Amino acid sequence: MRKTENLFPKLLGDFLSIYLPSQRNYSKNTISSYCNSFKLLLKYLKDEQNLKSDQITFKVINADCILDFLSWLETSRNCSRSTVNQRLAAIHSFFKYVQTSRPELISQSHSILEIPLRKTPSPMIAYLTQEDLQLILSQPNATKKSERRDLVLLCLLYDTGCRVQELVDLTVSSIRLEPPAQIKLHGKGDKTRIVPLMSNTTKLLRNYMTEHKLGEPHTLQYPLFCNQRKDPLTRAGVTYILKKYADMARTKSSSIPPNVTPHVMRHSKAMHMLEAGINIVYIRDILGHVNISTTEVYAKANLEMKRKALEKVSLIPEHDVSPSWTGDSNLLTWLEDFGKSLS
Repeated sequence: MRKTENLFPKLLGDFLSIYLPSQRNYSKNTISSYCNSFKLLLKYLKDEQNLKSDQITFKVINADCILDFLSWLETSRNCSRSTVNQRLAAIHSFFKYVQTSRPELISQSHSILEIPLRKTPSPMIAYLTQEDLQLILSQPNATKKSERRDLVLLCLLYDTGCRVQELVDLTVSSIRLEPPAQIKLHGKGDKTRIVPLMSNTTKLLRNYMTEHKLGEPHTLQYPLFCNQRKDPLTRAGVTYILKKYADMARTKSSSIPPNVTPHVMRHSKAMHMLEAGINIVYIRDILGHVNISTTEVYAKANLEMKRKALEKVSLIPEHDVSPSWTGDSNLLTWLEDFGKSLS
């Protein structure tokens, strides 16, 4: 009797290596995150259900299996609800692909797609006041070449409101210093956007590019920011640089938050633009949000800050009025190798 083909490994392999990068234009970082989600699922099935990779089929991966996996993430791995939701989002995306590719699996796919995301509290947006930002930007020693680079990097990170991956992906060709000065950012979903550069940032960039001889035609595809080994800076490298100067600034002011990340700089730019009265549509375009509802979280946060400020000066007294893939028997190994190829 002919053995029934196990479709799960093949569909998962096609989903990660063909569908996400080619049809959805997902970034390597996003695909890597999805890959990690399925590595965790395989680990759960191996450790908790005693299933080998070649035993994992769509018959095994049903809605009950996914629910048990999500509970395992919370209880055994102490994952937060937001992390659990990230893993579920990856699974949802896969089964949307499955029901399109294999209509015979549409019923099973629907049962998994109906699993709701965990409810999570709306997080407070962490951002820097203008005074705190200025203090951090004053920490690099402009007499040192490496710290001059750091200053330009930090100013560009804030001035453009870019994501850290967008920053490390910058090449010399991304920069236009002639009026009107601007920068081309390559964002999520393989989308690009043009962001204007302010005069002070333009001046810093011009001096930096002259010092590093980045004005010649043959340098157009050179990375804009490199480390001491002349390799492009990584996201971790940018995070380290920012943390270094934030820690220095914190010794001078206790108002500097304990965890200043590149995304905090992005939040700060958004909040400062909102405070300056810039239209939220323009803020959306600068940040590269697809949907304006993503940008509206800043407006809601700003409204909450105003409410708290008004409460401090309210003269109304308080009254108590309350009443009384195939052929590969070890899918986990494939996922690990595939994940490494993305880094």
